[in-house]
Amino acid sequence: MLIGLMGLTIIIHLIDTLAYSVRLNSVKSGKFALSMSLFNIFVLISRTANMFQAPLIGGLIGISIIKNYNPINDIRLVIFSSTVGTILGILLIPTFLKLFGKAVDKLEVKGSVPSIVVEALSINNIKRIVKSTTKPRKKMIHSLRYKEIPKRFLILNTVITSIYTIGVISAYYAAYFVDEEYVLAASASSGMINGIATIILTLLVDPKSAIITDQVLRNKRPYGDVKALVIMLIGTKILGTLLGQLLIYPAAILIASFYK
Repeated sequence: MLIGLMGLTIIIHLIDTLAYSVRLNSVKSGKFALSMSLFNIFVLISRTANMFQAPLIGGLIGISIIKNYNPINDIRLVIFSSTVGTILGILLIPTFLKLFGKAVDKLEVKGSVPSIVVEALSINNIKRIVKSTTKPRKKMIHSLRYKEIPKRFLILNTVITSIYTIGVISAYYAAYFVDEEYVLAASASSGMINGIATIILTLLVDPKSAIITDQVLRNKRPYGDVKALVIMLIGTKILGTLLGQLLIYPAAILIASFYK
């Protein structure tokens, strides 16, 4: 169960990390709507994995309650998997952008996402994908105008990422610290926690990143600004997953305190 949970967590955070890089393709190609339409299939995979993640976390905590042992070490491994998934996403960004750009061009011609997916799964195309693997280069992060990206915005993204990383896990973990009659109530708090994080993200983070991206699209900012934005958002995502390691225990205790 733990291995499967870690694998799903890696997939979720890998896809979330690649989501940041879609901005680069959409700005460079000028095909923002097409890029987002194609990326929806990757989001669907991530959301599907997320659906399976919650029951596995519930099962892990349920077993720990029955056997009366603190699952904190297993939980930290799951959170560590989110960091691993983010790092893997960073390593795959150059290859992903290369393949994603070609897929967007094909979508414009064929007009069907399923047909592109079926074509991509053919043996010959899988071989081409493997050969298209591109390593990240240091010049990607040099000479960018990082000072143009608001620091408060980045701090906020770090905090929100940490909440997303531990939101579901901390609620289920809180069930370990409450009386039997409040176990379901504590675990159900995960929706409320992630809901608050979503509201903050929608109101404060997404608009600012959208403004910078739109300014680059309208040539009011250089392309390097959106690249700096993506790199720093991903950097703060890593920090957010690491911050989750520090927050997981106090977050669970805080949630549990409402049910005592």
